[in-house]
Amino acid sequence: MKIKIIVLFFLISFKSFGQKQIEVFFDFNKDFPNQTSILEINEWIAKNKNVEITKLLGYCDSIDTKDYNKKLAVKRIENVQILLDKSGLKFNKELEKTAFGKDFKQSKIQAENRKVTIFYNEPLILPAESELTKKIKSSKVGEIITLPNIYFFNNSARIVPKSQPTLIDLRCAMEENPKLKIEIQGHICCQMNGDINNVSTARARAIYNYLIRSKIDRKRMTFKGYGTSKPIHPIPEKTEQEENENRRVEILIVEK
Repeated sequence: MKIKIIVLFFLISFKSFGQKQIEVFFDFNKDFPNQTSILEINEWIAKNKNVEITKLLGYCDSIDTKDYNKKLAVKRIENVQILLDKSGLKFNKELEKTAFGKDFKQSKIQAENRKVTIFYNEPLILPAESELTKKIKSSKVGEIITLPNIYFFNNSARIVPKSQPTLIDLRCAMEENPKLKIEIQGHICCQMNGDINNVSTARARAIYNYLIRSKIDRKRMTFKGYGTSKPIHPIPEKTEQEENENRRVEILIVEK
């Protein structure tokens, strides 16, 4: 039962002020982690080579004197630090180390009190740049870029929810390039008599309004509907794909 308790509590991880933690356990009156914890921490280290150790807290059970327990807690911290250091893990320049004798809220299960708690930060992993973001970043003034996967409900300016990833990419590009100014251009398909209901303008405005709600300065954007005046394929289109390619929203790079 004792081993099960140790295994259960060893790798409990949770976020606390942006940090995570793991717990290493010790046998009675020992200052080096027990065999179960050694196996567990070696497995953890193998999967977490890039973490940064920020804090080490050492604890003891309630047996023996306060001073003795505090010294034992210090030794436990030192040995855990040596183990982590030999494994090549990085330590924060302001590494905090604190030993507790009996001055902490103890568990009724003594095995749970004989431990060192390791606090660590995981490396920040930035999301991969989208193709749209790359195109906008490398674009030149005067270039026109089609916004991929922008969809609207039939004959309306209501944006379909699955368009959200593209909208987020566009917003991020505007945030990351504060000098960027654009014209949002709406186009429709299929209508031989032009944009009777001005749907293309309404759709371009919908993208504009999304960016306004996302705190993008309105001075950096304009919008315009072109109806069917600039089709990619002749109207009437021959296939559904041609219709989809004519029915589009683009951005014109006005200033960078």
